[in-house]
Amino acid sequence: MWVSPAKERPSTRAGSSTRTSLPESSSDQFFWTYTEEPHRSRRQAIIKAHPEVTKLCGPEPLTKYLVLAVVFLQITCAYLLRNTSVLSWKFLVTAYVIGATANQNLFLAIHEISHNLAFRSPMANRLLAIFANLPIGLPYSAAFRPYHLTHHKSLGVAGLDTDLPTALEAFFFDSLLGKTFFCTFQIFFYAVRPMFIYSPPFTRIHWLNLIGQFAFNYALVKFCGGSLQPLYYLLCSSFLAGSLHPCAGHFIAEHYFFSNVKTGGTEPIKEKALESRPNSDIKSRERIPKSESKNPLDSLDPPETYSYYGLLNLVTYNVGLHNEHHDFPAIPWTRLPVLHQIAREFYEPLPCHRSWVWVIWTFILDKDVSMWCRVKRAEGGRLVGGGSKGSGRGGEAITATAVQDDEGNGWKESEIQAL
Repeated sequence: MWVSPAKERPSTRAGSSTRTSLPESSSDQFFWTYTEEPHRSRRQAIIKAHPEVTKLCGPEPLTKYLVLAVVFLQITCAYLLRNTSVLSWKFLVTAYVIGATANQNLFLAIHEISHNLAFRSPMANRLLAIFANLPIGLPYSAAFRPYHLTHHKSLGVAGLDTDLPTALEAFFFDSLLGKTFFCTFQIFFYAVRPMFIYSPPFTRIHWLNLIGQFAFNYALVKFCGGSLQPLYYLLCSSFLAGSLHPCAGHFIAEHYFFSNVKTGGTEPIKEKALESRPNSDIKSRERIPKSESKNPLDSLDPPETYSYYGLLNLVTYNVGLHNEHHDFPAIPWTRLPVLHQIAREFYEPLPCHRSWVWVIWTFILDKDVSMWCRVKRAEGGRLVGGGSKGSGRGGEAITATAVQDDEGNGWKESEIQAL
């Protein structure tokens, strides 16, 4: 059930514990729904139709070697730029073309590792994530994991899914200049926003991430003769990776609602294929009765996640296959294309993006898409990584049940592995 913000919203669901309803606000323009997030339903349908997809789950050995190569690449670039001015064209071009692409790759390596998809050992995955974090310049891998896994378990749930913009953000940046500012500095929004929503427990992994990162930064500066340029290069690379960079388009492309864009651009693969066929083929296809072209998605909830199947997936761990990833988080990046081919009847009818550059361009310039274009839920979901009820901050958290009564410790490691 989809409702507009001005309509009445139920505060409880049958069989659930009492929950605080959202405050009514005519200024709230998010897309509110009371349906279950679609990925669980589609996952069950795909497994029923293609039980062999479960064999695709498990670690990908290639990941650790790619992480090692990219970390070495970034350290090498940082060292070679030790005597180069930050404002020189050589420094800036290298930071944008190589550095930002490499650090975006490392961001997404950490994303992959957060699902335990590099090693079978959870601790080995934690340590690899800390290692992948080194060229990023600031410690974040340990903090990212519980927030990201909660995003999977609580997709769209206000107060739990920290990928969602707050109403305050959407209101203040609802303009051409506002959206440009958001896209330019979105890395800061994704870094700071979670701290105002809720705080997961601080663990020994967080300490290791923190100490290891600053020890690396100090050693790098000392090794380069006391020059701060290498550290500036890494930090600049991280900023540009989450700014107006082609690969940064995935942040917006994954879950923002683009269906209102009147110029198109998010057509399903099947529709794109029809556009490239001769008119005679299209006309003959149009004459097929609807009863004969049954879609396996007809009985499932509408999509709120968008995939992208372009070339930039080659440097971003196939994060563009985002519907596939949310449906099966335990399938590593190398096997997501195989999942897509096996279950293509489930994925080809879904809207998908043609270009991440187009996504950024359209998000900024098109008045029909903005930070309000997100699907939100007032109920459901679970906090991953422990925590206590009422631990949320920033206003929205009071509207969601952060931890269910019988699951106060968040997800267990076995649940995370079974995703």
